[in-house]
Amino acid sequence: MFRALYTAASGMNAQQMNLDNVANNLANTSTAGFRRRRIQFTDLLYQNMVMPGSAATQQTTNAAGLQVGLGTKPGASEVLQLQGDFNQTGNPLDLAIQGQGFFQITMPDGQIAYTRSGTFHMDAQGNVVTADGNPIEPAVTLPPDALTVTIGSDGTISVTQPGQTQATQVGNIQLATFPNPGGLNSVGNNLMLATTASGDPIVGTPGGSEGLGTLQQGFVEQSNVDVVQEFVDMILSQRSYESNSRVVKAADEMFQDLNSLTR
Repeated sequence: MFRALYTAASGMNAQQMNLDNVANNLANTSTAGFRRRRIQFTDLLYQNMVMPGSAATQQTTNAAGLQVGLGTKPGASEVLQLQGDFNQTGNPLDLAIQGQGFFQITMPDGQIAYTRSGTFHMDAQGNVVTADGNPIEPAVTLPPDALTVTIGSDGTISVTQPGQTQATQVGNIQLATFPNPGGLNSVGNNLMLATTASGDPIVGTPGGSEGLGTLQQGFVEQSNVDVVQEFVDMILSQRSYESNSRVVKAADEMFQDLNSLTR
C-alpha cells in the first residue's frame, strides 16, 4: 500500500506537467511560427519480487517473474514540426517558410538563434530586424528611398527606387535546417538555439539542394497547435489525474482498515 501511494502520486505529478504543457500550447495558438509540444512519459523502476529467468527448480526457470512498477515520470517534451497555416498579411516584410528550415537571427551577444516566425520590420537604419530589434543573418539593409520591396521564393531581395526603371538586388535571405530540429532549445521570443542534440546547422538558399523550403512574401505562418486535440488531451489528463487520486484514496482507506484492527 505504501507503493500504491507513491506510485499514484507520481502519476498525478506527471499529469500535472502534462496539463501545464497543454496550457502552454493553448496559450500560444496565436503565436506566429509556434511549434506544439507533446509530453512523453516513461515508467520508473521496478521492484523484482521474482526475477524473470531466475531458477524455479534445479531444472526450470521462472518464465515471467514478478515485478511491481513504481510509477511514471515525464521523459521528454517532443516538438512537433508540422507546418502551420498561412495567414496573408500584405506586409512585404512578412515571410513564411513553405517546407523545412528556420530564419537565422543574430542575438545581441553575437549568438545565432533560429525561428519560424517571419514577422520582420525595418529599423531606423534600414536593417531588417525582428520585433525585438535583432537583425536577420545574413544582414540585410534596405535603402531609405525604396518604393517597393520584393522577396523571391529563393530569398532574393530586390527594391525599386525613384528614377530607376529596373529593380536593384540589395541582399538575400538564407535558411538553416538541422539533422534533428526537435533537439533545438527554446529560449522564448519565438527563438531557439542549436544544441548537441539538434546537430550543427545546415545553411543554404531557400528551395536549394539542402532540402530547405521556399519563402512566401506577405504571409505569416501561424501556430501549428490543434485546439481540438489540445482539449482532448486536457480531458484525458484530467481523467488520468482523477484516477490516480482515487488510488490514493483507496490506499488511505485500506490503511484506515488496517489501523482499526488494533482497536
